[in-house]
Amino acid sequence: MSGGVDSSVTAMLLAKQDYDLSAIYMRNWDTRDESGTDKGCEWEKDWEDVQLVCKKLDLPCELIDLSREYWNRVFEPSLRQWELGVSPNPDVWCNKEIKFGALLERLPLQSKAYENAYFATGHYARKSWSASSSNPRPKLLRPVDQHKDQTYFLSAISEAGLRQALFPIGHLTKLEVRELAKEHGLSTAERPDSVGICFVGEKTKFNSFLSSYIPANPGPIINKITGKVVGEHSGLWNFTIGQNARVPGMPEKMFVASKDADTNAIYLVPGSTHTSLFTRVLRVQAFTWIWKDSPPSGLDRPDGIRLSLMHRYRMTPVSCTVMRTVDNELVIDCDEPQQAVTPGQVAALWDGSWCLGSGVISSTS
Repeated sequence: MSGGVDSSVTAMLLAKQDYDLSAIYMRNWDTRDESGTDKGCEWEKDWEDVQLVCKKLDLPCELIDLSREYWNRVFEPSLRQWELGVSPNPDVWCNKEIKFGALLERLPLQSKAYENAYFATGHYARKSWSASSSNPRPKLLRPVDQHKDQTYFLSAISEAGLRQALFPIGHLTKLEVRELAKEHGLSTAERPDSVGICFVGEKTKFNSFLSSYIPANPGPIINKITGKVVGEHSGLWNFTIGQNARVPGMPEKMFVASKDADTNAIYLVPGSTHTSLFTRVLRVQAFTWIWKDSPPSGLDRPDGIRLSLMHRYRMTPVSCTVMRTVDNELVIDCDEPQQAVTPGQVAALWDGSWCLGSGVISSTS
């Protein structure tokens, strides 16, 4: 449970069924790393809300501190990527490495006493099983509420983790979840949805936050068309592909077209519709299929296979052709040019509503 309405309703729905149920709150970020004190930090309010809901539902609850694991397995690797000018997605890796990784490792789910145990979350996603009667395998599916679809964030979890997962609100819309929370008197019914990366919080500017962990590394800002230096940046992580660079003294708005880690340079182009801001081909060097030993057939054909792609959260899925090279690299050729695709972002693939897996974009063309 997170302290939000989605996990609260998840707990309520399960409490109405015949489960031996207990709740877990993960503490992933230690505010003392920044302020030297826990006072006033967001996790205390979240944990308080979890306890209130569990008291209402008569459920035992436990706080598990995973801040060290989060630092080592999500935050520190992300820092190294930002420093190189790459744009990682910590929320995807949090689900893979922490919620369906370190947390499951902490729980006794692998022992015989827990062989029929499930792990439920408040994600907007659904799960079904393959048709095989001898060895059915779990399939991650989009939820009913397409506007709240979180399968993109779950696209990197393992088949073993998915096998034990339950997504009790996947058949509901957000409006229906809030109505259920009100109907059952849950204290989180009106709580706003959380936004932003969990360790940054909602009040802190992202660049200011990163600057407290990454030393400044000044470099040139270059007009890609003329080759002229038009400014200086303090670090590649302060700009993302497609961003309005806000360079003073320019006759028109300039947008970030690319970043060069070798020369520590940022290249700009005029206008938000410049061709340099668009790409059709994405390459992923280490794509992870949820069914690791059973990727879709046809990947190695010269004409590839037809799937749909998301390379950022809440984008409209894009039809694409996917091929695998002899070097095991995945080449994703989109039907339509895509704007501001950035190395480091997660590319996830679907066959209809079935999420097949994801990987980190290594390059575009």
